[in-house]
Amino acid sequence: MSLTQLSAIASLDEHGPMTPGGLAAKERVQPPSMTRVIASLAELELVARTPHPTDGRQIIVSLTDSGRALLADETSAREKWMTNQLAGLDEEQLNVLRRSVDIISGMVTNSE
Repeated sequence: MSLTQLSAIASLDEHGPMTPGGLAAKERVQPPSMTRVIASLAELELVARTPHPTDGRQIIVSLTDSGRALLADETSAREKWMTNQLAGLDEEQLNVLRRSVDIISGMVTNSE
């Protein structure tokens, strides 16, 4: 599973079903790139493609139960990894990390 695929799955989980163009915009990639990502995820049965209810030229992409399960597993594995990494830090390192997170969060907020 590539980071691009996992990110697309996470966006669908967070924002719900959407068009490929909408997903490309959320992921900040070009639509042809997202079309390839969606095709690979559909082949793995992690997303479903259904006709748009009002625009016959469009499709709607949504997560399948398998896609949700994969995202939950990946999220859990990443959280366990991070917990183990943080457990090895001393108090000073944790304080530096907290300050860094605050700075990065501010940068992200200001860029949106």
